[in-house]
Amino acid sequence: MWLVVLLLSSIGLQLVDPQILRYFIDSATSGKMGANLFGAALLFFGIALLSQLLTIASTYVSTNVGWTATNALRADLARHCLYLDMPFHNARTPGEMIDRLDGDITILSNFFSQLVIQVVGNVLLLIGVMILLFQVDWRVGLALGAFVIVAALVLRRMRSFAVPHWVAARQVSAESYGFIEERLAGTEDIRSCGAKAYVLRRFIELMRERLRTQRKAGLAASVMVNGTMLLVSLGTVVAFSVSAYLFFTHVITVGTVYLIYYYSTMLTRPVDLITQQMDDLQKVGASISRIAELSSTEHTILDGEDSFQAAGALEMAFEQVSFGYNDDELVLHDVSFHLQPGEIMGLLGRTGSGKTSIARLLLRLYDIQEGAIRLNGKDIRTMHLIDLRQRIGMVTQDVQLFHATVRDNLTLFNKQIPDEKVLHVLQDLGLWEWYSALPNGLATELETGGGGLSAGQAQLLALTRIFLTDPGLVILDEASSRLDPATEQLLERAIDKLLHNRTAIIIAHRLTTVTRANKILVLEHGHIREFGERLALLSDPTSRFSHLLHTELQEALA
Repeated sequence: MWLVVLLLSSIGLQLVDPQILRYFIDSATSGKMGANLFGAALLFFGIALLSQLLTIASTYVSTNVGWTATNALRADLARHCLYLDMPFHNARTPGEMIDRLDGDITILSNFFSQLVIQVVGNVLLLIGVMILLFQVDWRVGLALGAFVIVAALVLRRMRSFAVPHWVAARQVSAESYGFIEERLAGTEDIRSCGAKAYVLRRFIELMRERLRTQRKAGLAASVMVNGTMLLVSLGTVVAFSVSAYLFFTHVITVGTVYLIYYYSTMLTRPVDLITQQMDDLQKVGASISRIAELSSTEHTILDGEDSFQAAGALEMAFEQVSFGYNDDELVLHDVSFHLQPGEIMGLLGRTGSGKTSIARLLLRLYDIQEGAIRLNGKDIRTMHLIDLRQRIGMVTQDVQLFHATVRDNLTLFNKQIPDEKVLHVLQDLGLWEWYSALPNGLATELETGGGGLSAGQAQLLALTRIFLTDPGLVILDEASSRLDPATEQLLERAIDKLLHNRTAIIIAHRLTTVTRANKILVLEHGHIREFGERLALLSDPTSRFSHLLHTELQEALA
């Protein structure tokens, strides 16, 4: 509403100013001198100054409105992407998503912050000028009105000419951001493998493609810009021609000639500015189409309708589960097993056998094609996702730490967990010595990726997260790998505390890490090769588990 008031006031003052100039010119040429001319001059400058102040105010308000709206759009899209399925994120690089969420929407904010001022405001100014020109003389209004109609028709035809080219340019821009992000993240491997020359060559190819698409889009947009310049020139010619005719036939005065010229420049200026916005609209059209595509992407993992607030260790069962990341190739085939509350299962198998897939399915990062997964007898697809994931904790060998305080990294930004509870868990897990060395305690900022922490400390922080959420089912995915013996011993004590009175799955490549397990499940090519009590399988020399343990022992002795 403030913008409407400011805009209408500014337009009104712009239309009044030329009338004062006409009065001034006609008075001066007729020989009238004195206070009237000085008063008109002062009034002209006063209105011009007030008009500029109103323009500044309306620009501020429109920019604030534009950024407020697009920031809300950023938040909506970010929330939407967080709920999209893992296949969606696996198919896109972080750099591409940054460009989608920030680059495309920034173009929108720049456009919408000027939309009301440059488009709506200039359309209103255009209408006001035409009304005043018809009041001057119907022939003037008719001639310049015809010019406006022709200009509007031409602009309408040219409006979407460059949109496909800007879509292609924005896509290449997103790909280049994704390429840069991936290569910067993998700098160490690129250098150690001698791939710098290849990366540089590929980067140059992407920049060349970006130049090609941007140039093509720019050339397409320039067609409309040059057409507008031609229309502006024609409008000036029309104004001069009509004014000259009416002046020499003694229909209008010199002041009115100036008024017509002034209004014709005001007429061509809105057309020019609207055209520039139409040029921006073509870029915006590309961004809008990409944003619409992203926002219309639907997630296939639907939230359940039932709450799940079970306390303590959970009962867990896979019932004839078959799953594949695509429908053409299954990763798990008819997998069935059952764990009683408090039981610990060691999950063994070669790389690619489906071990990690079981963990992902329990968290419903993916949905199964056949069968059912149950917790306490309840199908996990019927549960609220937030309830399900609060009751399952997972620790992997690659711990994700954030550029944030120690407290935020431990609680994952949950302000409701009291500091006393966090400190108690740190002391209980044997991290008190490390914590005491922190300069600002829980408020100490960690570097991105956990710089300054050892692998063992990062793993212990991950275990602390699990303690704070207190899940009923814990998944450990080779959590004690790549550690020195002293740190591994400390981590093993923490794991013992974590698994107390909890159901657990320990995914392991080294068989020594499953000595605490009650049951063993061996996967091969997505099929269950063996499942049973660990001690029973260990005592059976014909079992697959016993064979694997014997083979690993021989390799260690060798």
